[in-house]
Amino acid sequence: MAGDQSPQKRPTPQSGANAGWTAVGYLIAGIGVWGGIGWLVDKWLDVPMHFGTLIGMLVGMAGAVYLIVKNMGT
Repeated sequence: MAGDQSPQKRPTPQSGANAGWTAVGYLIAGIGVWGGIGWLVDKWLDVPMHFGTLIGMLVGMAGAVYLIVKNMGT
């Protein structure tokens, strides 16, 4: 029913070790996932010297930094 709804709670900002581990998790996941995609592109296009992997890892790191700034406000 409409009267039974409670207001949505905003998530509290993280602090201390939780914020640090969240940031580390974003960085590892971003670099790993996009580096893996770059590796697959290397194998698919037969790119020399693993440029796809390097570019993928850089894109993953940039995306992780963006998410850290956006979600954690630091």
